[in-house]
Amino acid sequence: MLVSQPGDAAYERATRVFNLIAPVEPAAAAEVRTVDDVRAALAHARRAGLAVRVMATGHASATAGPMPGALLLRTLPDGPVELDLEARRVRIPAGTPWGDVVAVTAPHGLAAPHGSSPGVGAVGYLLRGGLSFYGRHTGLAANSVRAVELVTADGEHRRLDAETDPEAFWAVRGGGGGLGVVTAVEVDLFPAAKVVTGAAFWPAAHADRLFKQWREWTADAPDTVTTALRVMNLPDLPQIPEALRAGPVLGIDGVVLSPSAGDLPLARAQAGDLLGPLRAIAEPVFDTWHEGGPEDVPATHMDPADPAPVHGDHLLLGDLDDEGGRRFTRIIGERRGSPLVTTELRQLGGAFGRPDPAGGALSHLPAGFAYVAAGVPFGDVTIQSIVDTLATAREALTPWDTGLTTPTLVETPEQPQGILAPDTIAAVDRVRDRLDPDGLFRQDIARNSSNRT
Repeated sequence: MLVSQPGDAAYERATRVFNLIAPVEPAAAAEVRTVDDVRAALAHARRAGLAVRVMATGHASATAGPMPGALLLRTLPDGPVELDLEARRVRIPAGTPWGDVVAVTAPHGLAAPHGSSPGVGAVGYLLRGGLSFYGRHTGLAANSVRAVELVTADGEHRRLDAETDPEAFWAVRGGGGGLGVVTAVEVDLFPAAKVVTGAAFWPAAHADRLFKQWREWTADAPDTVTTALRVMNLPDLPQIPEALRAGPVLGIDGVVLSPSAGDLPLARAQAGDLLGPLRAIAEPVFDTWHEGGPEDVPATHMDPADPAPVHGDHLLLGDLDDEGGRRFTRIIGERRGSPLVTTELRQLGGAFGRPDPAGGALSHLPAGFAYVAAGVPFGDVTIQSIVDTLATAREALTPWDTGLTTPTLVETPEQPQGILAPDTIAAVDRVRDRLDPDGLFRQDIARNSSNRT
């Protein structure tokens, strides 16, 4: 383990982020792979009087906030993903992206409740809640975590589960961090023999009718189906399919889960119930929905693979009525020119909304939809135009705003957030006081996840 300083090549590697609008500038940085690396880094931080911050793939840098006087630890995998077929469980080293997990589990007809991007780090996503395309069936991804390995401020390597320190195991799942450096997690898998998955896009001129049909379908949708609706205004770049850059488009993507091969006829019927009425409204200009396996799901949402400067916003919304739908589709409109690249509603409900008695500090989301919008400064699009449009959109959706957010979708530490109830925050703080009495990790606590931030 080598502690690096600004200007060092190792520092540049350790501080790389995915959202280029939010670089991180700690006083020092180190790449850590092993428990001994972490222990050495914590000892260095104490000697130097530095706080400790933790980052893996850098996808959440926009929510990290400033890092003055801090040593940033970038966790890198210390080995491969380990699959226990008998227990139907995987051990995932910190720093492992979801794509590596899917590559191990999918050939066995199993899946974890992973994110929509194969490049996102699994551990941070899991411990911050996690909204999966399987989520209406499985609930928040954090509920599937069965053990957490971490190094606490005293240098002790602990394994937290329901039997060994259940209080800390509860707090680490969705409590907002600041408990130590997580080195690995163990996650339960579920059967996923087949899926029907993909994305279909239509010209935004049909947005009102498509949105109304999709929203009505969501009211009684089966829990084996999780979808998202997006209005996208994509730049005219050669790597983007031509049909998607001809003007604003409305897309509906998602996953219909078939736990066993025998469930596939039902999954086909459920996909038909979703897509048939939509395709009857208008013919899609681009359509990738198909039958496949769980290895196909990470490509469904077509998340960008390369870093970019992104400005965004997020709300958890209640049940939208027709007026809410009209306001949502008007955020971008039917003609090119909006500074927002994507304006999205992720379907919640189902297991997302049901508290898990064995879950952690964050175990469910009492909301109908998760709203996410983002813009990228490009060409004539300025940062200010994105910020102004996001503010207008937030105001338009205020009647349906629950006041809640979910950590994996929060875009900046400054935006309004409502994640944990006050009594939950107080309980997590008591665990922090026990495991980190000197506050070595206090800067690493997510905003609105502690009484002291």
